[in-house]
Amino acid sequence: MSLDVVDLRNFYAQQLGKVARRFIGRGIRARWTDTRGQRVLGIGYPTPYLGLFREHAERCLAFMPAQQGVVRWPSERPTLAALVEEYDLPLPDSAVDRVLLVHALEMSEDGLSLLREVWRVLAGSGRILVVIPNRRGLWARMDTTPFGYGRPYSRSQIVDLLRESSFTPTSWGEALYMPPIGKRWFMRSAVAWERTGATISAPFAGVHIVEATKQVYRAAPARREKRRLVPSLEPALPAPGAVARDATI
Repeated sequence: MSLDVVDLRNFYAQQLGKVARRFIGRGIRARWTDTRGQRVLGIGYPTPYLGLFREHAERCLAFMPAQQGVVRWPSERPTLAALVEEYDLPLPDSAVDRVLLVHALEMSEDGLSLLREVWRVLAGSGRILVVIPNRRGLWARMDTTPFGYGRPYSRSQIVDLLRESSFTPTSWGEALYMPPIGKRWFMRSAVAWERTGATISAPFAGVHIVEATKQVYRAAPARREKRRLVPSLEPALPAPGAVARDATI
C-alpha cells in the first residue's frame, strides 16, 4: 500500500513531522558526512532529507513512484523531482554514486525487484541508505504517521533482503525512540527520549537506518556433480534367425 504524496507532504509540514525529520536527518548525516562530487538519488519520498546533500553533491535527484505521485522539488529552483516506475528507473547502468530510500521499500509491492533495480543504476563503489520502519517500534503500529503504512521490517529481515539483492550491510542505526504523539507538551521531551533510547540501544526505535554497499561480483554457485544415467534395460541385438523370420512376414 502506497500513501499519496499529499499525505506525505502534509505530515512533514506538521510539528511531529518536523521532529521526525530532524532525528532521521541526524542519522542520515552521521553516515554520509561527505557527498562532494557525488551523484545522489533519492527514491520514495526523500525530499525532506535530500536538502542535506543538494549544496555539495554534483547532482541530486528525487524519484517518486507513479502510484504515490510527485511534488515539485525544490520549490524555488528548477525541479529535480520526477515521477517514475520504481522497477524501471529512467537511468543507465551505474549512473549514480549513492541512493537514499525513504518511504520506498516498505511501500513497494516487490522490495526485491526494487533493490535489484537500485543495484543496476548504482556505480560499482556505490552505497545505499535505507530508512525503513522497525517492526518492533511503536511508529509501525500506529497509522497516524506515514511510518505506520506498508510493511515494516525487523533487523534480520532487512539484512536478508539486502543480501539477496546483492548488497552488503555495513552500518546500522536507529531513530525515533519517542512515541508518535503530536501533542506539543509531549514533544518537549523528544530530545530526552532520543538520547535515552540511543544510549541504552532500546529495541523499540521507530525506524532502522541501514547503509549497504553494492556487491560487484556475486558468489559463484557450487557446481553439482554430473549424474551418470544408467538405462534400466541393456540393449541387445536380435538373433539372425529372428531377423529373417520378421522380414518374410
